[in-house]
Amino acid sequence: MSKITFSAKEIKVLQQNPNVQRVSEKAITYTDTFKNRFMDEYLSGKLPRQIFMENGFDIEIIGQSRIEQAACRWKKAYEKNGVIGLTDSRKVSSGRPLKRELTPSEVIERQKAQIKLLEGQVELLKKLEVTERRLLKGRENLAPSKVYQLIYDTIEQNRFKGMTSYFCQLLDVSRSGYYSYLKASSSRDARELLDLEAKKIILKAFNHRGYKKGSRSIKMILEKNDGIIFSRKKIQRIMRKYGIVCPHRKSNPYKKIAKATKEHQVVPNKLNREFKQGVPGKVLLTDITYLPYNRNCMAYLSTVKDASTNEILAYHVSDRITLDIATKTIQKLMNNKKVTLHSEAFIHSDQGSHYTSPRYQKLLNKYGLGQSMSRKGNCWDNAPQESFFGHLKDDVDYKSAKTLKELKAKINHYMVYYNNYRYQWNLKKMTPIQYRNHLLVA
Repeated sequence: MSKITFSAKEIKVLQQNPNVQRVSEKAITYTDTFKNRFMDEYLSGKLPRQIFMENGFDIEIIGQSRIEQAACRWKKAYEKNGVIGLTDSRKVSSGRPLKRELTPSEVIERQKAQIKLLEGQVELLKKLEVTERRLLKGRENLAPSKVYQLIYDTIEQNRFKGMTSYFCQLLDVSRSGYYSYLKASSSRDARELLDLEAKKIILKAFNHRGYKKGSRSIKMILEKNDGIIFSRKKIQRIMRKYGIVCPHRKSNPYKKIAKATKEHQVVPNKLNREFKQGVPGKVLLTDITYLPYNRNCMAYLSTVKDASTNEILAYHVSDRITLDIATKTIQKLMNNKKVTLHSEAFIHSDQGSHYTSPRYQKLLNKYGLGQSMSRKGNCWDNAPQESFFGHLKDDVDYKSAKTLKELKAKINHYMVYYNNYRYQWNLKKMTPIQYRNHLLVA
């Protein structure tokens, strides 16, 4: 105990401090809350004198020696018994022994005080045990910043003042890192506002013209349409952070190549996967895909794609998968006045019965088109065409169509979008038509 005594005026000043429980001429008793706060701030690196001043104490009144003694006493109690060691138990465990025997009422009061103290300590231990289990379970697979936030929320919700070091040690993170995390809260808030602004911009590009897109398409749309430069990594980070998911194509395990009959003729693979030859209208890819709609209805889409520019030159939708779907696609190709074919143009397809048909091959000869076929059962030999069908099925909600007419309208709308507005990474960030014009100029 310090030799400094308090005057009546000083006692009155100290009693007004909410951190003081009681004060006399020679002694001062602090609240348990203040002692917990003191240890928490002391372990974070603050000096005892600074902590007392920040909590409204006049150093000239209480004296430096009393501050140092209190700090030493609380530190020893905390190291020995943790938060419980900081609890004021002098009512039941201290005082000069009485020479007389206690009256029954005094014995009962003392026992009640001891029971109340023990119950409080047991309750605190139970609460701490539950908190420990919850923290250890919640800590699994979390980044350090998430662990720091978990510790902060636990301390604030359960009022575990003075247990920061214990929780950091329990979850195997740095105590200094935790306090650095708290100091950086303002910068995190500012960064969150910037991310929210970026999210709005990315979502606008993500839903551009009604079709969902991946990071590459978003980057190209922002650059071409809005003049905004975002790196792909930033776009991907924002999409992950806010759960913006681009639809992924799923493989079709049931797709099989139809066997050609004996009268049908298979031609050699003259393409050999040399898709990008830099000449528009030379390498033409074709195939047919299934489009189920209105629950139990089925439609079929046949397309001709320019391998060099990725442009869809012709397409035909039908509710029947007869040979006509392939021949009508070729007729639409030849009747399209916007398409100029190369003198050595040829059609590449799989070995389906439509393309090995003598009637189909005779039609190609009539228009002066060569023919090439993939190897049997090898979809990679016509990969760009398969890729287009995959993107179309991701982007177009064809299953919701009620009629064939409605389905055709959806396909027509997508073909215009794909050729004129869908930027592609491997086309120097141009649309198919822009890239075709670029090659023609070159």
